[in-house]
Amino acid sequence: MSEWTKKYAKELTAQMTIEEKMSQLVYKSPAIERLGIPAYNWWNEALHGVARAGVATVFPQAIGMAATFDKELVHKVGDVVSTEGRAKFNQFQKHGDHDIYKGLTYWAPNVNIFRDPRWGRGHETYGEDPYLTAELGVAYIKGLQGEDKENLKSAACAKHFAVHSGPEAVRHEFDAKVSKHDMYDTYLYAFKRCVKDGGVEAVMGAYNRVNGEPACGSKTLLVDILRGEWGFDGHVVSDCWAIRDFHENHHVTKNVEESAALALNNGCDLNCGSVYMYMNRAYEQGLVTEEAITQAVERLMEVRIRLGMMKDHPSPYKDVPYEKVECKEHIELALEAARRSIVLLHNKDNMLPLDKSKLKTIAVIGPNANSRDALIGNYVGTSSRYITILEGISDYVGDDARVIYSEGCHLYKDKSESLASAKDRFAEALTTAEQADVVIMCLGLDAMLEGEEGDAGNEYASGDKLGLKLPGLQQELLEAVTATGKPVIVVLAAGSAIDLSWAHEHTNAVLDVWYPGARGGKAVAEVLFGDCSPCGKLPVSFYKDTELLPDFCDYSMQNRTYRYAKGNIFYPFGYGLTYSKICYKNASLSTSACGIEDDVTVSIEVSNEGAYTVNEAVQVYVRYTKPEPYEPNYQLKGLASVELKAGETKKVELTLSPRDFAVITDEGKCVVRAGEYEIAIGGQQPDEVSAKLTGKQVDVLRVTRNGDAVEVEY
Repeated sequence: MSEWTKKYAKELTAQMTIEEKMSQLVYKSPAIERLGIPAYNWWNEALHGVARAGVATVFPQAIGMAATFDKELVHKVGDVVSTEGRAKFNQFQKHGDHDIYKGLTYWAPNVNIFRDPRWGRGHETYGEDPYLTAELGVAYIKGLQGEDKENLKSAACAKHFAVHSGPEAVRHEFDAKVSKHDMYDTYLYAFKRCVKDGGVEAVMGAYNRVNGEPACGSKTLLVDILRGEWGFDGHVVSDCWAIRDFHENHHVTKNVEESAALALNNGCDLNCGSVYMYMNRAYEQGLVTEEAITQAVERLMEVRIRLGMMKDHPSPYKDVPYEKVECKEHIELALEAARRSIVLLHNKDNMLPLDKSKLKTIAVIGPNANSRDALIGNYVGTSSRYITILEGISDYVGDDARVIYSEGCHLYKDKSESLASAKDRFAEALTTAEQADVVIMCLGLDAMLEGEEGDAGNEYASGDKLGLKLPGLQQELLEAVTATGKPVIVVLAAGSAIDLSWAHEHTNAVLDVWYPGARGGKAVAEVLFGDCSPCGKLPVSFYKDTELLPDFCDYSMQNRTYRYAKGNIFYPFGYGLTYSKICYKNASLSTSACGIEDDVTVSIEVSNEGAYTVNEAVQVYVRYTKPEPYEPNYQLKGLASVELKAGETKKVELTLSPRDFAVITDEGKCVVRAGEYEIAIGGQQPDEVSAKLTGKQVDVLRVTRNGDAVEVEY
């Protein structure tokens, strides 16, 4: 930010009394009318659209956007979200509405690593890979904040810093024990990129402790790493009521005053919660200084200035009109994101796409078939229209075919009607299937089953999943319907990995549609009937079983995610089929040998030899040929989304920096070593499971880096 902004913030803060300064440290900041500072509520959400503030375009949940593997698309989504946010903010201000969820400081994106498929909030993230998470997180941040660093369109916030991905039930007391290797290799990488490359304005601390220190008051995380190593100059906000946990649950402080002091003194500027309302007592007891309070307030004033909240420095976005909210162009982008997010996992004998001219009756069965909750995920706005999967299919076929429907079973209970016997919808489902030419089974979860502690629960563990099985009677229903002998297509709406091994072996096709957004049913129907080809890729691994995974509370990465897994993968990260035929050829490197600090460019020709336009995710993976036991397998280090029309060929070039070849040592150092490296490029991982599922091998090239090992910037 400019020196002018810093100077203005200092001058503004200097005019405040100590009491006025302390009043600005809580998320509901009162007005200071004599200084022209309006009241402001910092709490707002925009995970996949402006949330909790009325009507807005509802995009696919973050995990669905991650499946596009397309940072340009995610950037466009972020730009639309901030446009709608500005339009709403401008009108709210005119009507004197300064309430929660009405501001411009968006607590998104969530760039935690989805390290364990049981974590309920994993669908808020961009998946399990640090590189993909960083690429998409940076893109979304830039979309939200705009190109003008001095005049922010909105302010993004990277959360939850750090080493945070469940269990939800114990997050307020949990201590995540993590090695320096895993800390820097996995848990911090995306945050660092969001700060250094994305220029993210804010960072939110996590509920848990990290190696004994509560994250929202951690000297290691907030002072040494965030501001020290990375030079972060924005503001830090606590997760909501996380600072209260210091004394109530973590027991690292004795009382509320000590908790307030620990957080503020270690750089947590803003409190979502009530602890900082006791800052005056901490100040009177000598636990915090006025200088520390002043520094925090200056940071908060800086962002409000850059957002144009001060009368003498208006925003260039102050006239964004309300007509932009959920306009035609934004709805179409949401639909395009939904189409692009869908992953085709299985397609026996090219069952898909369906030809409606050959179908007289289509059965749509399952608890997610006509569910709005299965569309939207969590942290969501209100749509003016919802199109469920059932509605999307019915609208698509019109009068050309009959669509018949049965709920089949409740999402997780053993009956749909409280006074009925168990399996009260089974007979209807079987009858429906028997009448049809094809059955579309709509199964999965919703955000009431996987989500945040306090928001989700039901039969599960405070929002986390107990395992990978379909809940309730869904698996039994699937098996019973399949036994009718009718062709069955499984449409999975969920935000995480589910055990689909039975479906893969016994049904004709499997589509993973995630939580595709308010009108997602339209996109699902278009893919089912071949208006467009699915081309999403999995941003998470689908495991064979949780029994082979480490304990949920174990934060070591060994045997977790594709980067460290030793077998146990059913559907791999980066995997996804299409209706078209994509071919890779003529892979090459700019050199077969180079210096230790030289870049390497990899190029390949990608051809679409099928009949459908496809957005192909070209993936580059790197592996050192003589790794230490603690090091990862192949790692994603390059990515390009390429649109290919039928019959089209494009050459793709991606440059790998020395950092892309580096390893994080046991001591947390980022080191590039001499020796031989493998570079794989293609539409999937260079692993045996992907090769078996796709029938394709990935080109693997080799380069030798010469010279002495060198430490590079993390």
